[in-house]
This record gives sequence, structure tokens and C-alpha cells, in this order.
Amino acid sequence: MRVWRTAFFALGLALIIARLCTDVRAQPSRLVLRNGETIELTIVYYVSNCRSIMIGLPEIEILEGPVEVSLAIREDQVVPRRLGCAAKVPGGKLILTAKGITERAEANLVYRLKYKTKEGDRQTSNAYIVTLFP
Repeated sequence: MRVWRTAFFALGLALIIARLCTDVRAQPSRLVLRNGETIELTIVYYVSNCRSIMIGLPEIEILEGPVEVSLAIREDQVVPRRLGCAAKVPGGKLILTAKGITERAEANLVYRLKYKTKEGDRQTSNAYIVTLFP
């Protein structure tokens, strides 16, 4: 009888912990930039079977963000390691630049990348909390 009580207690505790873990929401990453700084956010590519299916560079659409920051893509050959690819493919690096900052500010930056691929139009998005310093 005691073994069953211990087993049910352990099962209940495991269920509670699993429930708590699934309720945790992912927080946006934080970025910090000074006036005039440029940072590389990520690499940009679109592949299928480790071969690029991207037609040209994607279009960047800033959905929310401070006017002092801008996004651009610098064309480059990149390695999509996240997908287990070893060879370089056409793509680029997503660059964030801060200009004209006169006072400290914190804002959300939400952007979308619109890809044209051989399989049709695709899009991805991401969000950051950006802290800007003069």
C-alpha cells in the first residue's frame, strides 16, 4: 500500500512539473546597441536538402521598432549548420544598425523576412527587445 502511495505521489509531482514547464513562454532576446554600431543578427538562407531554393535575397519588413534602427541583408555565402548542412549556399547576413540615437531608449523590434523560393513564397519572423544608448 505504501509503495502505491509513493508511486501516485511521484506521478502527480511529475504531472505538475510537466504542466509548469509547458506554461513557460519564450521571452524575446535582448540586444544592446550604441549610436553608430552595427551588429550581425543571424544568417539568411532558404534550403531544401542542403541546396538553396531561394530566388534572390528576401525582403525585410519591420513591423514594429524604433526609427533609429534599420535592418539590411549583406549578400554572402553561408553555411546552414542548423539544418546539418556542411557546404556554403547563397544567402546573406542580417545586419542591424543604430543611428541618430540622442537618449537612452528601450523598444521592441519585430521584423519579418519574405522569401521568394522555387517552392513559392515563404516568410519567417523574429522579435527582440532593443536597448539603445547615445
